[in-house]
Amino acid sequence: METLEKVVSFINGLVWNNWLIGMCLLSGLFFTIVTKFVQVRHIKEMVRLLFKGESSESGVSSFQAFAISISGRVGTGNIAGVATAIALGGPGALFWMWVIAFVGAGSAYVESALAQIYKVKQNGEYRGGPAYYIEKGLGQKWYAVLFAVITMLAMGLFMPGVQSNSIALGMEEAFSISPLISGIGIVGFLALIIFGGVKRIGKVAEIVVPFMAIAYILVSLVIIVMNITELPSVFKLIVSSAIGVQPVFGGLLGYAVLWGVKRGIYSNEAGQGTGPHAAAAAEVTHPVKQGLVQAFSVYIDTLFVCSATGFMIIITGMYNVIGPGGEFLVNQIGDVSIGPVYTQMAVESVFPGFGSIFVAISLLFFAFTTIMAYYYIAECNVAYLTKDNGNKWLINVLRIALLGAVLFGAVQKAEVIWGIGDIGVALMAYLNIVAIVLLRKPALVALKDYEEQKKAGLDPIFDPIKLGIKNADFWVECADEIDDYVENIN
Repeated sequence: METLEKVVSFINGLVWNNWLIGMCLLSGLFFTIVTKFVQVRHIKEMVRLLFKGESSESGVSSFQAFAISISGRVGTGNIAGVATAIALGGPGALFWMWVIAFVGAGSAYVESALAQIYKVKQNGEYRGGPAYYIEKGLGQKWYAVLFAVITMLAMGLFMPGVQSNSIALGMEEAFSISPLISGIGIVGFLALIIFGGVKRIGKVAEIVVPFMAIAYILVSLVIIVMNITELPSVFKLIVSSAIGVQPVFGGLLGYAVLWGVKRGIYSNEAGQGTGPHAAAAAEVTHPVKQGLVQAFSVYIDTLFVCSATGFMIIITGMYNVIGPGGEFLVNQIGDVSIGPVYTQMAVESVFPGFGSIFVAISLLFFAFTTIMAYYYIAECNVAYLTKDNGNKWLINVLRIALLGAVLFGAVQKAEVIWGIGDIGVALMAYLNIVAIVLLRKPALVALKDYEEQKKAGLDPIFDPIKLGIKNADFWVECADEIDDYVENIN
């Protein structure tokens, strides 16, 4: 394990560098500008579209696709990840999480619209994502295959352990349950769901995700209201720490940016290439509809859920901040493990006897549904590589490998497991950001078309031939089906 820890730390240092941070921030800013702040202009439309449309035999509804995507975005990063960012980057890291969420919503729109434009129908289900739009939009088969392989590894092996590790830590803190027992329990329940396919994942997600997110935010609001007089000073601390003018955290400016962006991307996944897989599964009449819905999911994840965690931790003072050399810059809760314990202690300080249990259960729901989403994304890339031709054996190998990764993650050190997960995030982000920057034009053309149809009082329908978008084969071949679908929902 010591050797593994050194290898993971070394690779992490290579992939998580200033280049990647710059790519994430600048690409998000670029998409924000070229879409004319789509994530601001169309907030009302995002909410309206969220509850429009219905599922079909081939696709899920907009809300189900949103729920699958949110289940992937809202996970342990919202509880343990925020705590880690504050511990290693100071309170200012939360500000940089907000920044990457705001500009990242622009990236989320582009990648999800592209997923819809270039989706396909395989084995009776809609499939899509970066591998599909890289091949069909950029015409680079080798690049698409590389992304699919990396994503299978990241979603199937690298990242599930982060979620199970946080569940195990939370359960151990709240109920003194052995991590091994927690791991076995997670594997058992997860197997029942992932062997049921995307429809079952969508149905579970649309029930569990809204419930868990609302309950968690409500508890955080109660804690904030009970400490409302501290809120102005908390905001001041966050902003001053973020720009390096707060005396205690002045030397952490670079780390505030690093950990804010790092944990922000891990949590909201904007630009990473995960959200497009769920976006492609939606039954919609125009790609922009799901692009806007997926952009809104970034706000839900970071501006609501991550902020809820950050405010609870900071406003109650239940956090430590560790300097680059391992020394304590702030030590307010003693020598405790970095992670979900911070959040548990924050809620416990206001609701004794309830906090640890509530956060552990929230973490269980958050992380469990995230693993479900990871499996779905990995399966989409197996489908891409095999075109659904005799891929059942490979799907079963993926399922077994993911369940093994979940059990492994539950019983290992958090630092190692988070490091492995971060490698998966970084590799996907590098490949996807380059792809969507190069392939931005169809998403921008589609947005203009959508806005023009809306202005004319129409329910927009996508016609790639009219717009000069090539290789959007699904939309050309299924034009009659789409017209029938529009008539049915109207």
